[in-house]
Amino acid sequence: MSTTRDSSVSFEETDTRSDEMNSTIEQWIDDLVAGVDDAQASAEFQEWFDVQSRFHDYSYRNTLLIKRQCPEASRVAGYRTWQEEFDRHVTEGESAIWIWAPIITKQCPECENSPSYHEDSDCDYDETPPEEWSEGLVGFKPAPVFDVSQTEGEPLPDLDTEATGDAGDLVEQLTVAADDLGVTVRIVPDEDWTHGDAKGICEQLSLVDIQPLVEVRDRENEADLARTLIHEYAHALLHFDVDDDTERSKREVEAEAVAYVVGRYCGLDTSGSAFYLAAWESEDPEVVRERLGRISRTAEELIDVLESESSFSLS
Repeated sequence: MSTTRDSSVSFEETDTRSDEMNSTIEQWIDDLVAGVDDAQASAEFQEWFDVQSRFHDYSYRNTLLIKRQCPEASRVAGYRTWQEEFDRHVTEGESAIWIWAPIITKQCPECENSPSYHEDSDCDYDETPPEEWSEGLVGFKPAPVFDVSQTEGEPLPDLDTEATGDAGDLVEQLTVAADDLGVTVRIVPDEDWTHGDAKGICEQLSLVDIQPLVEVRDRENEADLARTLIHEYAHALLHFDVDDDTERSKREVEAEAVAYVVGRYCGLDTSGSAFYLAAWESEDPEVVRERLGRISRTAEELIDVLESESSFSLS
């Protein structure tokens, strides 16, 4: 069965097709921006955002330590924090993930040591007594944390970002389209997935083969599987040669906006993209509209490739 396009859209007229695609995509982007505004104002998002704000933003060094010890980790916190902040308890028998925790205490204004280390040092500062010193970072100590998967109790609020609808054979069409897009694609069984909570990833295949590799985690919801494939294809087309962490959130905005447009064109309900983008770019949904040209060109390229498949032809 072929996937059904959005019934309100037709790009069959060759002479006007490009203009119609541009105007339709621009309207859909306006709809998405409005949806992001609505998502941010919703009680569901505010509850989710409040919980996320209570998790620490770990340093790069600690992030590496966490991933080395527990590759699937998504949200980590200390034993008491899970109990007191989230009403969850660490499951009996779970092993801690060890990170470096800052030591904050009174600090000598001159040698910057704690009072005990200051006494054993050569520093002769004595203008003010230690009890009047300001607090500061004096070092680090090992500290145990646990991932949410190692705990049980009250569920954390989640945002429903999944696409829904009848995907038909869209997943198959997208995997076939990979060759035309210059992408290697793999749909990985859930039990073999090694990328934590991520639904999909886009990375270099190998040091020898620089072709983008897209991997997505298999799931029963084929509409959302298709949306994830489109999202990762957008990364492959737009961002594969970009190495700038400061652009990360904006790249996610672009890729998800492409997934929203192409998914909508294919008849899927991709309204969950508004929550996805609100979580990534909570301060400025206008970045979607600012990047309209790149989003539109990439969406059109993916639509054209899908339509070139005989089962998706408009002729």
